[in-house]
Amino acid sequence: MFGWLFARKDPRVETLYGAIVAGARREFFYRDLDVPDTVDGRFEMIVLHLFLVLQTLKDNKLKQSVTDLFFKDMDRSLREMGVGDLTVGKKVRKMAEACYGRLNAYDIALKSTEPSAQLAGALGRNVYAEGAASSAPKLAAWAIAARGDLVVMDQRALAEGKFTWP
Repeated sequence: MFGWLFARKDPRVETLYGAIVAGARREFFYRDLDVPDTVDGRFEMIVLHLFLVLQTLKDNKLKQSVTDLFFKDMDRSLREMGVGDLTVGKKVRKMAEACYGRLNAYDIALKSTEPSAQLAGALGRNVYAEGAASSAPKLAAWAIAARGDLVVMDQRALAEGKFTWP
C-alpha cells in the first residue's frame, strides 16, 4: 500500500537527464546554429536532446522516468519564473502537448525517405518559428549525427549519462 514511499530511485535518471540538459545548453546551438537564446529556444533544445536519447535508449522504464523528470523540471522552472500555482498545470499541459507533438514529428522525419530534409522542416517550424530557419538544415545534420553516435553507444553508458554530445 505504501510501497511508493520506500521505492528506491534509480540514480541514472537524474544523471541522464542532467546530460540531456547540459547538452541542450551548449553555447554552440545559440551562437553557431542561431537557436533563439530564449525560454522557448532552450525548451526546444531540451526536447530535441530528449528525443535523441529516447530514440536510442532501450530501457523503457528508464525512458519513462527521464520523461517524468523532464515534466517535473518544467513545472519547477515555471514556478521559479513566477508562474502562479493556478496556471502552472495548464502551462505544463501545453508544454506536454508541444513536447509529444515534436517527438512524433521528429520520429516521422527520421523514418521518412528524406530524413535530413524532413527533420530540417520540422526543426524550422519548431525551433526557428520566429525566423532564422535557414539554420535548420545545419541543426538537422547535427541531430542526425548525434543520433548516429548514440545508436552505436553502449546502452549502459547511455543509460548512465556517460557520453558526450557531438
